[in-house]
Amino acid sequence: MAKPPFLRRFSSYTSISHLGRTSLPQSAIKTLVFRHLPRAVMLLFVALLFACGSSATATPVPSTSGTAPAATEAPSSGSTSSPTAVPEATEAPPAKAEPAGAINMGQKETGIFEAHPSMSSSPRIQFTSSSVGEGLITTAKDLSASPMLAASWEISDDFLEWTWHFQENVEFHKGYGLMTAEDVLYSYQQWNAGALHARSGIMGEYFSVGGPGREGASVEIIDDHTLWVNTGTPWVQQDVFEFMRNGGGSSSWVVSKKQSEEIGIEEASKDIAATGPWQIESHSSGEYWKMSAVKDHWRQSPVFDELVYWTIPEEAARVAGFQTGQLDSFDMAFDSITTVESVDGAKVVGWPNAGQAGLNFYGQLYGLDKDGNEYEHYDPTLAWVSSDLDTDSQAWKDAVNVRKALNIAIDRQTIVDTILSGFGAAQSIRDWMGHDSRANPDWVYPYDPELAKSMLAEAGYPDGFAITLTPAIRGAPGEVEACEAVAQYWEAIGVDVKLQHVPYATIRPELITRKYQGVTCHTVGIRLTPIIGAGNYQTKSTFSYGSHHPWMEEHVTATKLETDPARIQAGEREIYDWIFDNAFMASTYTHDGIWPVGPRLEPGWQPTDYSEVRTATAFEYAQTR
Repeated sequence: MAKPPFLRRFSSYTSISHLGRTSLPQSAIKTLVFRHLPRAVMLLFVALLFACGSSATATPVPSTSGTAPAATEAPSSGSTSSPTAVPEATEAPPAKAEPAGAINMGQKETGIFEAHPSMSSSPRIQFTSSSVGEGLITTAKDLSASPMLAASWEISDDFLEWTWHFQENVEFHKGYGLMTAEDVLYSYQQWNAGALHARSGIMGEYFSVGGPGREGASVEIIDDHTLWVNTGTPWVQQDVFEFMRNGGGSSSWVVSKKQSEEIGIEEASKDIAATGPWQIESHSSGEYWKMSAVKDHWRQSPVFDELVYWTIPEEAARVAGFQTGQLDSFDMAFDSITTVESVDGAKVVGWPNAGQAGLNFYGQLYGLDKDGNEYEHYDPTLAWVSSDLDTDSQAWKDAVNVRKALNIAIDRQTIVDTILSGFGAAQSIRDWMGHDSRANPDWVYPYDPELAKSMLAEAGYPDGFAITLTPAIRGAPGEVEACEAVAQYWEAIGVDVKLQHVPYATIRPELITRKYQGVTCHTVGIRLTPIIGAGNYQTKSTFSYGSHHPWMEEHVTATKLETDPARIQAGEREIYDWIFDNAFMASTYTHDGIWPVGPRLEPGWQPTDYSEVRTATAFEYAQTR
């Protein structure tokens, strides 16, 4: 199978082999084929409906599920353009022109707008952090930390003392004055006990004073733009940067302390005064988020006056909205590329390694949770869970064989070739994306369904077992479709799969509380360092990859306390060797990123953070054509 023309035009893409195989189980092939045929027919029907006309408005109107918004501005005509690779990052000069017009972005899911750090739990948190809010640092293309609200910083050689210097003349939204070190400290201390965000424990711990193992920890505001932190115990700097970076699902942002004190946290959360180039104006849960441009923004003033994220669950409706000029961009499936390319004046931009999809096996829990209690929902009778923590025991070996069988039953390359249309690469272990030069080349699960069957039989499951599989519906390309294919691969080796489709916001509390007993298909962004991903196997982690074990607890903790980069990397390699050998989880593929860009927008703007590029962001840098 030849590479799609879109792929061939990307100079930054690595070579991807299109094998043309059809090794998906027949049922999976049938599902994939018949999913796309009606979609094309539906697209034509929906497009005709939208083509009948709609009144132009800049005010969001709540719409029914799957309905595209009314156009805020008529698209300009232009010649058809070829897909364009995202150019090398450049510093765009601040725009001084008066903002005008609106950008309309179609999303599968936006969720509830909750923007105060103590209340924010939205799975699409990157919208607020990249548009409304800003973090202390941003991640450059080479995964290094670059200034954002933090102008600079110093770290002591022992990783105990951190001095942060913040940007001056940063204005809060809604007239709440200039940002100070007091606002920064207030904002990050909200990520602590009682906060709703999955990473709250990690975020709040950095700024905590005292506590277990934190003797000598302290925080001091030096002046309005300087903050000094003694963490008591060493911190890996990438672990700190992970939650301070801009634009990620595990990142935080700075909000006005004065606003929260004056109107209360709950009200502030709905109408947050943050520091980003867009400020929230109105929102309706499950329908839209409307933002207005911040004039004379300290970093980049938007050219457009409004940015609206619309909730449009159906791909066909999002495509139709783009075709008629009602949407300027949208969360796009790979199989919509040809349709988008046919839109006059539209372009598609893309980049490799935008995200990595994996499978989390929930239930392998030992010892005490982060609150010192035994895990309530631990069930050692599950086929993939061992009743014995001794890795030399037969029970452990049987559980490992089950997990390995589930891994080798998946034809990852065919998923990449068919569902992703070649825009990705097969991957057997997660959280090393971006650090491939340090990966173990043996971290590969070959596709072998017959061996998988025999391994299940050897583990005591010749007739298979029942398992629940849940896609984390968050808008990542191919996430749901690939999860459905995995279900059929597993059924082909005799596993009884209950495929559960629920919104990610619904399943997430089950994951955080360790109540879920099954497997999730879960896509994450690139890690600043692999040890960050490994931290999700620790009991103290508020979010969990589904499994905990004393060996992991010990070695992840020890590696995080290292200050020597070489020893950190050695520890990471040892940890992921153990994860692979014990099949503690599965990875399926890395996927490339794609943005459809409508005729009114110049497609050359950059992401604000290269560790979170699963969806189009940084619209403040978008220009008109």
